[in-house]
Amino acid sequence: MDQDPDTARTAAAALAAHAVEDAGEDVAKSVEVTLLGGERKYTRIEVAKMAGVPLDRIHRLWRAMGFAAAGDDDVLFTDADVTAARIGYDFVESGLIDSRLDAALTRTLGHFLSRLAEMQVQVVWDWISKQPGLSPDEPEIATVVEAMLPTMQQLQDYIWRRHLAAFADRALAAQAEAMDDPGAERVPRQVVGFVDMVGYTRLTRQTDEHQLLDILERFEALAADVVYEHHGRIVKMIGDEVLFVADSPADAVEIAFSLGERAAEDVAIPELRTGLAYGRVVNRLGDVFGEVVNVAARLTSVARPDTVLVDSNLATVLRVAGGYEVRSIPATSVRGYSRLRPYVVRRLRRRSR
Repeated sequence: MDQDPDTARTAAAALAAHAVEDAGEDVAKSVEVTLLGGERKYTRIEVAKMAGVPLDRIHRLWRAMGFAAAGDDDVLFTDADVTAARIGYDFVESGLIDSRLDAALTRTLGHFLSRLAEMQVQVVWDWISKQPGLSPDEPEIATVVEAMLPTMQQLQDYIWRRHLAAFADRALAAQAEAMDDPGAERVPRQVVGFVDMVGYTRLTRQTDEHQLLDILERFEALAADVVYEHHGRIVKMIGDEVLFVADSPADAVEIAFSLGERAAEDVAIPELRTGLAYGRVVNRLGDVFGEVVNVAARLTSVARPDTVLVDSNLATVLRVAGGYEVRSIPATSVRGYSRLRPYVVRRLRRRSR
């Protein structure tokens, strides 16, 4: 029987669409196997049994890593999951990690690595989209991912080890000081600083996506350069704002001034405002907590453009150190503080590097 031409074309188009869809699924499967190191073939119950780990712990840490809840019968896990569960459990059981911090450590690690993974996938996909004749459903995609993975792992391991060495040096130095002076404070005194871009909300309404991303990239790059140059540490960056800490009050103030000066040289970056507070800071799992953090945030919220505000503790230190004009301004009421006393700081001379 002869087939209607329109029907034949429709059928051919449907077959072609299914073929493309199947090809895309094959590529996605191949990429997944490469990234996971094997196929998904175990349920959570099977992982717990094979690893010798309590089932509730598997569930708790899976959620802590930042993944959606998995049913006991869902086949989601690979041989690598079994190995990781066993290693992690043995690590905690050995006493090297406090069992009370187990989930918190996993949650923190999952948070940072999820952001890293999202960034890396975006970078790779942006590159793929710019390659002529290469689309996400091409088999070559799996080959590209497989080729890139070892290099990415090697670079991540290198950067991680360098940071381990840097923080280990600081931890050992602090331990040595504590042994030399048993009466010294156990909670370190640090300067906490918040720096944010003025008028960012308005900026998001007036610029397109590409312009906004460019501004954020410029700000983040500038903040990283300045903070690290003056011996500080970036705790987190949240869009238009950077939170950093510094052990030295002079370094912290120099970070604030240098950021403002160098931002002014970049026409794309809006004016900045900064709040700094000094005192005992609780460091936990890469984040900082305590009243000093709250005060620095509140000072930033009331600072004027291109202004550095500090709390009374830091104002006292800077007056003794010299080289700065420290002026008290009227107390203000902010969330959590009915009479917060800010101090405006200006640099009288540029600090030599």
